[in-house]
Amino acid sequence: MKCKPLFFLFILVLLSSCRGAKTITASGNVSVNDIISNHNEAEPNFKTLAGRVQVAYEDSRKEQSITASLRIKKDKVIWIKAAVLGITLAKVLITPEGVRYYETISNTYFEGDFTFLSDLLGTEIDFKKAQDVLLGQSIFNLDSSGYVSQMSLDKFKLQPRRQAKNFIHFIFLNPENFKISAETLSQPDNNRTLDLRYDDYRLIEGGYYPSIIEINAYEKDSKTKIRLKFRKIDLNVDIRFPFNIPKGYEEIQF
Repeated sequence: MKCKPLFFLFILVLLSSCRGAKTITASGNVSVNDIISNHNEAEPNFKTLAGRVQVAYEDSRKEQSITASLRIKKDKVIWIKAAVLGITLAKVLITPEGVRYYETISNTYFEGDFTFLSDLLGTEIDFKKAQDVLLGQSIFNLDSSGYVSQMSLDKFKLQPRRQAKNFIHFIFLNPENFKISAETLSQPDNNRTLDLRYDDYRLIEGGYYPSIIEINAYEKDSKTKIRLKFRKIDLNVDIRFPFNIPKGYEEIQF
């Protein structure tokens, strides 16, 4: 069965109180080790997160905007419910074991591991990376011995010492908080590019959280753009993760 637009919306998005990071002046003299260490120190340390997100989706055929509720239990669960006028359209449940999803309009569902996501984006995806995307952390395992740095447009630019032939990536970090400003992965042989951009980080209970995340996926002549705008974030609140696939729904096959 061909997958539905709403499914792509949520799955492409999920491929994001912190400890305070040090603030330093942007300079080409900052070592790669210091840059990466400060970025790692900015990794979230909350127990739970609850947020409201405006999600805008656009491709060559349609545009769509919905409101979503996002809940995270650190390192264990990511839960999303999409709704219009209070009516549930879809739910997503992501755990370290895999991905579950259902859509009420089409009466369809999906259950599986992360293989589909990895094949779709051309890079290995797991729960940790999906969580990192939502929180402004790099999806790559940064090792100071494998990267070089330079200043570019007042950002720290990191790139591998040796780029793979068909796996090229760059990372840009904000000097003021060491959070991701932009992250790009391209596969020239496949005409495929994934571009993540972050804007307007807010300081909440000692940690920096992105207010806006833009995901641009290009493949040959097609383009998909997803924009997340966080309208509210609450930390360490009591939350639940209700999820039951309704009876009679048809399973999506890939």
